[in-house]
Amino acid sequence: MTNLFATLQTSANALGVFQTALNVTANNVANASTPGYVTQTQGVQALPFDPSVGLVGGVSSTQVESARDVYAERAVQVQQTALGTSQQQVATLSPLQGNFDITGTTGIPGALNKLYSAFSAWGTAPNDGAARQGVLTAAQAVSQAFQQQSNVLDQAASGADSQLTGLVAQVNNLAATIQQNNVQRAQSSGKDPSLDANLYNALEELSQLVPIQTLQQSDGTTTVLLAGQVPLVVGQLQYQISANVAVPGVPAPTNPSGPPSAQILDSSGRDVTSSITQGQIGGLLQARNVVLAQLRGDSRQQGQLNQLAQSIADRVNALFVAGSIADAVPASGTNPATPAVAGVPLFTYDPARPSSIAQSLSVLSTTTADQLAAIDPGPPEVSNGIPLKLANLATPQSAADEIDNVSYTQFFGNIAASLGAAISSAQSNQTTQQGLLTQAQTLRQQTSGVSLDSEAIKILEFQRSYQAVSKMVTILDDLTQTVINMIQ
Repeated sequence: MTNLFATLQTSANALGVFQTALNVTANNVANASTPGYVTQTQGVQALPFDPSVGLVGGVSSTQVESARDVYAERAVQVQQTALGTSQQQVATLSPLQGNFDITGTTGIPGALNKLYSAFSAWGTAPNDGAARQGVLTAAQAVSQAFQQQSNVLDQAASGADSQLTGLVAQVNNLAATIQQNNVQRAQSSGKDPSLDANLYNALEELSQLVPIQTLQQSDGTTTVLLAGQVPLVVGQLQYQISANVAVPGVPAPTNPSGPPSAQILDSSGRDVTSSITQGQIGGLLQARNVVLAQLRGDSRQQGQLNQLAQSIADRVNALFVAGSIADAVPASGTNPATPAVAGVPLFTYDPARPSSIAQSLSVLSTTTADQLAAIDPGPPEVSNGIPLKLANLATPQSAADEIDNVSYTQFFGNIAASLGAAISSAQSNQTTQQGLLTQAQTLRQQTSGVSLDSEAIKILEFQRSYQAVSKMVTILDDLTQTVINMIQ
């Protein structure tokens, strides 16, 4: 009778084990589409059977095992980081491309072409007031084109700064989620698939923003390091980062008046910008502090747009100042000799701020149309020599009329080409990284994801096992009742 009751108890325990396994499998099916969820497997082990010492056998549940593959997760995170870099560069730089028109009809190239045409028209009629006024009007258009281009770059930098603040806030929010996850893990016993899914969802989102390195601690918590160096989460503590805009002090700035750079500071206020080269924040920093800085300048460079504006202004001014407005008149009778009237500059800018020359470029307010010097004193003297030399700036005849061995228009074209190359490279990388990310995600799904076909088979197996044990319990119940009836 004792053995009969023991067998009945063992069968009842088996029913509980198979029911638990069915619940785990059903949970897998229900969460097959839940982001971050991976297959959970209920372990089942046989109990020892030796009736002579009271071991009646049966089965018992072991710990629920997760199919998560940390290497597959890491591969996805790495590709997310790389994709985030190129995506952000494309998003930040692409809007600028339309402002660097090289067709010669709009923008700075269009304004320069009109100025060259105005110089040429003036050269055919050096004493014509309308031609002189045309030069002033075209010069004002050039200065306005540079100012507009400078404003576009400043607005792009300002937009990048605002976006950087938002991305940093996202990093801190995700780090807070991971920190709270660590707190819950410390308070719970055993593995929790829900906490596990939340953790890896947060890590995947975080990896798109910044490069991260994670370490699983013995207490179940996760340590997260930004770029493998800067702590974001350690145990139950979070360390926030912040965005800043300032002129870096190391190395010493060579152009202190230049626009400040975007920075990332750790929780202690230390500049860690150089450590973040990937992810959306890394891509934004690259676009903001490298590509845009090359165009508009920063604390270590004047900026190509300002370099072009200064070169044009200085060369045009030099030619005008070298010319004469009127010839010298020798003494005649009682009339004293009159010296030649020297030319005056056309453009002005703020020389104290090299990175703001494009923004400050304008036509000198004191220069009037009748003060434009047309006479090249030579020798030989040429009455329309200055307009002709100015018109030749379109097709330089000497190194003095060039910048970096090319014409001013070609230099602008090189700027546009450099920007276009950066955008093209980012777009190409984006396409490549998207493919690599898809491959990594597919591999992760194959390794750890829920297969509905496999789960259906498991459900069928556990249902049959449950039914078999139920049948056994029914038989044992009948036997028990028979024994009781016999005793009575």
